[in-house]
Amino acid sequence: MEFRVHDRAVYLPGSDALVCADLHVGRDVTSDVELRLGEHEDLVSRFEALLQRYDPAEAVIAGDLLHSFDRVPTGATGTVRALEGLADDAGCRLTATPGNHDTMLEELWDGPIVQEYRLGESVVITHGHVPPSKRAEWYVVGHDHPTIEIEGVRRPCYLYDRAQLEGAGVLMLPSFSRVPPGVRVNHMTASSFQSPLVTDAGRLRPIVFDGDSGDTHAFPPLEEFRSHL
Repeated sequence: MEFRVHDRAVYLPGSDALVCADLHVGRDVTSDVELRLGEHEDLVSRFEALLQRYDPAEAVIAGDLLHSFDRVPTGATGTVRALEGLADDAGCRLTATPGNHDTMLEELWDGPIVQEYRLGESVVITHGHVPPSKRAEWYVVGHDHPTIEIEGVRRPCYLYDRAQLEGAGVLMLPSFSRVPPGVRVNHMTASSFQSPLVTDAGRLRPIVFDGDSGDTHAFPPLEEFRSHL
């Protein structure tokens, strides 16, 4: 599966589709901080930049669009409407796959909601918190918010391997929201991941996108790379 990573999202040129996961809209308001973190402006501006960069035919939010389980926080509706408006203006079909946080999704999402969204014959996009019911050659997921620590600095990372769940490939995205701290994957085993799609953590290859330089760095599988971390 060909893919291009950029700013915590991924573009799949074979399907002309943009995918991001774990926006956690509303986490800003519910965070225990005195100063707001600029969630709305950050999510909206970065999503708009991705639409302009790739001009995709469709975009998929791979779960946890929302953060709160039991209410729609102040401002969340405005953020969701802004994302929908940007996609509509760009002529981009926008679909959401529900995550474990998305208990209130139907309350404010106007677009299609698909538990496991298939792209072509080989790719299924889902949040990754439960085992998929659809067979695929590749699964694109979120859920675990992976980060990797290199030389004392933690960075959001993508994780991918061609043979994880029943031989299928898995591409796990970092949280698109910059609010969650993420989990440090350096020495995690498969049982440490919340996603059941990870069955052999040592085979996962970390990918780090450097937003300052625009460079993408692909590293060896974790089982080989750990000795250098």
